[in-house]
Amino acid sequence: MRIVLQRSKQASVTVEGEVTGAIESGFVLLVGITHDDTKADVEYAANKIAGLRLFEDEEGKMNRSIDEVGGAILSISQFTLYGDIRKGRRPSFIEAARPEVAEPLWNQFNEALRSRNLQVETGVFGAMMDVQLINDGPVTLVVESKK
Repeated sequence: MRIVLQRSKQASVTVEGEVTGAIESGFVLLVGITHDDTKADVEYAANKIAGLRLFEDEEGKMNRSIDEVGGAILSISQFTLYGDIRKGRRPSFIEAARPEVAEPLWNQFNEALRSRNLQVETGVFGAMMDVQLINDGPVTLVVESKK
């Protein structure tokens, strides 16, 4: 799994003119899944994200987790995170998992976050989405379940 995490002050995703997910303070997660990802990768990524201390404490240091600040998550599936642009001018998406593999794992990932008492809003798997967010910081990290 490859996840781009952005700390945000506010975010939403719209599909065909309808808001499918919206959050105030928290994380926007762009989630890419590759062929050999498993339930273990899902659990690793959910645990890592739930435990990250990316919010400031009283002294202005990043010492607080999303749960500690009452933040929420907006999770968006994004196969283009596995796009390969090393050759040619058009990306190859051969490393991205097929929808029948990726969608169940993305759903499991969202449920794993919810099982950690986090509010999770989502986009729509496979849909064209309009994502709006106000970056906070900005703080942007890449979380990978494998090296």
